[in-house]
Amino acid sequence: MSAPDVPVTGPRAGAALAQLVGQALAQAHSDSGSEDVAEVEAITEAMVRLLIGAPLHSDGKLTIVSLAAEAGLRRNKLTHKHTGLKDLFYALVKARDPLPEVESETAQARAAKQQQDLARVRAERDDLRTQLQLMARIVQVLEIENHQLKEINRNLRDQLAGHTAVPDLTRRRRT
Repeated sequence: MSAPDVPVTGPRAGAALAQLVGQALAQAHSDSGSEDVAEVEAITEAMVRLLIGAPLHSDGKLTIVSLAAEAGLRRNKLTHKHTGLKDLFYALVKARDPLPEVESETAQARAAKQQQDLARVRAERDDLRTQLQLMARIVQVLEIENHQLKEINRNLRDQLAGHTAVPDLTRRRRT
């Protein structure tokens, strides 16, 4: 295997680095057996495909599960046997170029809109709290007035109960 002619800068730098490390590891494992070499090469090729966004056998997500599926291996090969490649993959994923300006501007605009929405909702909440307190005071005043009216009604009934005789207004007094 010869060194790739891929530049180690730009958006494919992670893929080129994975390829270089994979070749070095494959050469180092060549003494231990062809199975290790084949696994390292499969993992390296899968890393390159995932990092450049061209998966063949997985969903394309930058996870160990997707990497194992892309390499055609079980996940425990990465988590127990080839931990160095797993760590390299995580480092390459973390070191990927940041979002392009257009996407970050969109994210910033979305964040600004969410902040405005949050401020509006908080203002509505505060307004509703104020209205709730006002309504509670109104209910208290109405309860007090209702109690007072019941007292007045009770007093009037008691006064009318003492006047059992109703005067005959049809008779007129003659003078």
